[in-house]
Amino acid sequence: MTKQLRGTGVALITPFTAEKRVDTKALTRIVEYVTDGGVDFIVVLGTTSEAPTLSKEEKALVRETIIKANKKHLPLVLGIGGNNTQSVIEEIKSTDLTPFDAILSVTPYYNKPSQNGLYAHFAAIAKESPLPIILYNVPGRTGVCMTTETILRLANDFKNIIAVKEASGNLVLDMNILKDMPKHFTFLSGDDTTTLPSVYMGGSGAISVIGIAFPKEFSEMVRLGLNGNTSKANALQYELLPMMALAFKEGNPTGIKAILAAQGLCEPYVRLPLVEASDSLKEEIRKALK
Repeated sequence: MTKQLRGTGVALITPFTAEKRVDTKALTRIVEYVTDGGVDFIVVLGTTSEAPTLSKEEKALVRETIIKANKKHLPLVLGIGGNNTQSVIEEIKSTDLTPFDAILSVTPYYNKPSQNGLYAHFAAIAKESPLPIILYNVPGRTGVCMTTETILRLANDFKNIIAVKEASGNLVLDMNILKDMPKHFTFLSGDDTTTLPSVYMGGSGAISVIGIAFPKEFSEMVRLGLNGNTSKANALQYELLPMMALAFKEGNPTGIKAILAAQGLCEPYVRLPLVEASDSLKEEIRKALK
């Protein structure tokens, strides 16, 4: 599985209709678009999917739609995380995990556990999960940051904790993980802007947001970086940088949905408490795409 988690993964959005229902046609279209664009794996029901606003039935519909559209072509990673450890374990146990290759699990948000609490949370999940686990460190969203020591402790103590999606944007933290992580462990960037620098330092790729809109360019950038072709990789990084900024200017997935809508892949609708991108951002995106 570690070899499959190399290159570019994309954390898919959940497109909605004007009535705010799951738009399965648009979701199928996006799966086909990123697959044709050359991404290496797909993340289902991650943070970008607006999973907290989806019902149990809607989550099942999203899973089924992506599985069907994927046609067993790419590895699939399923997001199952939360701030109630027992609920996370119960969701893992009650979900058909057969089509999936790994679970992506975010650090508990709102509770703000200590480092020992974070360790205990993921240790409990690792003991119960039939699939390998990718840790997801995203302090900007959760209010808590796993330290290098906690990530490496989990990596060393549990062979089924196989990777980290590291989205702090802190390259010093990234370097310290990369310097000391065990051989079975994979480093994936969860921050689009620092993906390429992390690859140069020894990372294996990314789970990307901007890669949904620009799968060909982002995948190629990562591929070139992994192969040591820095000049071409850097050129793509700087080409994508303005779009990365626009994607996150009014939050995620508001921005990426506006970009995908401008590309004709889906509508820009999001669910409360998120709101649709402003007219000014949509105009900036239109100009940037030209």
